[in-house]
Amino acid sequence: MKKLIFTAIIIASVFAMNSCYYDKEDLLYPVTVDCATVNASYATDVSPLILSKCSYSGCHSAGSSAGGLVLESYTQVANSAGGINQRCIIEKTMPPSNPLTPNEIAILKCWINAGTPNN
Repeated sequence: MKKLIFTAIIIASVFAMNSCYYDKEDLLYPVTVDCATVNASYATDVSPLILSKCSYSGCHSAGSSAGGLVLESYTQVANSAGGINQRCIIEKTMPPSNPLTPNEIAILKCWINAGTPNN
């Protein structure tokens, strides 16, 4: 009888440990963006977003660039589009203290998907 109870406890423990896990909901169920309806311009949309959320003193600005990355010009931002896509859109780990809104994510995603035009 003790062996049966012990076996049942072990089986229940295994199921309990395997059934509970935590994942980021937005990674499991990403929000889809229709870039046909989002006209993202570098000058009017992307640049102000980068300047206000990324390229300020203490982060990705000249003289105080986090991780050696400066995001102050079109060329710097366009050359970093892959990393911006990964960290801001996919992982959502940047910016760490002021998260992007769904609209801001859509702007960046559509601008990158359009080939990072300098418009």
